[in-house]
Amino acid sequence: MPTSPALHQQITPDVKLGQGVRIFGFVNLYGCEIGDESKIGTFVEIQKGAKIGRRCKISSHTFICEGVTIEDEVFIGHGVMFTNDLHPRATNPDGSLQSAADWACVPTLVKRGAAIGSGATLLCGITIGERATVGAGSVVTKDVPAGAVVVGNPARVLRRP
Repeated sequence: MPTSPALHQQITPDVKLGQGVRIFGFVNLYGCEIGDESKIGTFVEIQKGAKIGRRCKISSHTFICEGVTIEDEVFIGHGVMFTNDLHPRATNPDGSLQSAADWACVPTLVKRGAAIGSGATLLCGITIGERATVGAGSVVTKDVPAGAVVVGNPARVLRRP
């Protein structure tokens, strides 16, 4: 159970929380898994099917959507946005609203010990390598090699291990 007050939180019963998870106010969690000793900041939303590993820090104002897997010991800065749809649309060609059946969730993987800087956006279908660093404000459109540092829009390798 969370060790912080449950002030203004929406945590559905299908959420799996590890031991010692800390959750702050104004958080929405549903159908996700959060590993032991992870910390979830204020104004974070984590959707169904997302998995957060052990000893992770998810900073405030971050959105983690369905299809995202974050391994152990990952840092996610403030206001990081993940996506899960390569071709988002509100409606179908006939004008009807799209439903869950009208799109495919594209997974994203953030490997152990990676760090994602504040304000970064990660497009779906990519892997952030082990202990890689994504600079603040970067837009990541491709896989990031293990240990590399990427920056910019689109993110490019600044330094390799």
